[in-house]
Amino acid sequence: MADQAIIIKRVKKVAGGHHGGAWKVAYADFVTAMMAFFLMLWLLNSVTEEQLTGISNYFAPTVSSTTQGGSNALFGGDAMGPPGALSKATAPSLVQHLPPPSVGPGGDDLTIKDQTTNEEVVEPEPGITEEQMKEIQAEREQQKFDKAKEMLEQAVHNIPELKKFEGSMLVDNTPEGLRVQITDQDGLAMFPSGSSAMYGHTRSLLDLVARVVNQLPNRISISGHTDSVPFRGESGYSNWELSADRALASRRALLASGVPAERIDRVVGKSDMDPLVAADPKSPRNRRIGIILLRENEPVPQT
Repeated sequence: MADQAIIIKRVKKVAGGHHGGAWKVAYADFVTAMMAFFLMLWLLNSVTEEQLTGISNYFAPTVSSTTQGGSNALFGGDAMGPPGALSKATAPSLVQHLPPPSVGPGGDDLTIKDQTTNEEVVEPEPGITEEQMKEIQAEREQQKFDKAKEMLEQAVHNIPELKKFEGSMLVDNTPEGLRVQITDQDGLAMFPSGSSAMYGHTRSLLDLVARVVNQLPNRISISGHTDSVPFRGESGYSNWELSADRALASRRALLASGVPAERIDRVVGKSDMDPLVAADPKSPRNRRIGIILLRENEPVPQT
């Protein structure tokens, strides 16, 4: 009898069905990604535009730093002023453009303070009347204001990172005191439209202002201004509330830069009632923050 052929049948078993189980992993990844996507959409829809702008500004750099150090902020190296309350660091590349702090005309100190009370001391001069003494005090105060004005203008003009904001800072003397105004320009706003969440460059300018005014003892007034373009948000929110909120945001920025809270005398919102460019109420320069170092002495009449 002939040998019978032996046939061996091999059956390949595939676990998990026809295509295996890899599709389950891919499907799980897809579902997870879709869940994260819709969660993001829900979060974006649940916050206000102002909150989104604030988050964006928080992660946005203020100005570029060319120095290597522990801080990349605008003043990220040595302090501009004396140690103590004014202890924030300042980049050497910026400080070299600034005049020495607290030095007035002729090399005299801007402020002489009592070592016990830390209050400014004016040495009495023999043989002068009370009226003459008031004039001397007013003249000294004006000299300090003039020096502070010079420091601010030189800083914005000479520091490369701030030069493009030179037209945004106006410094002048008024009967009320030394006034510093930070204004909008065409294509360069200090705040997003309808928002009090300031841009990073606005915070940098306010930090510079704080470092200079912190060298003087005068009380400070802060005012917010808008243009005349009508604005009305939710619940009747208008230019009045917007200007006040921007003034309050500027107050917080000054405090964060080392200005003592007790020096803030008042914070007001003026809407469009006090335009900088009266001939054009809708001018972007009418949108501004005003910071005034209030006089402690009556100004000397100009002859």
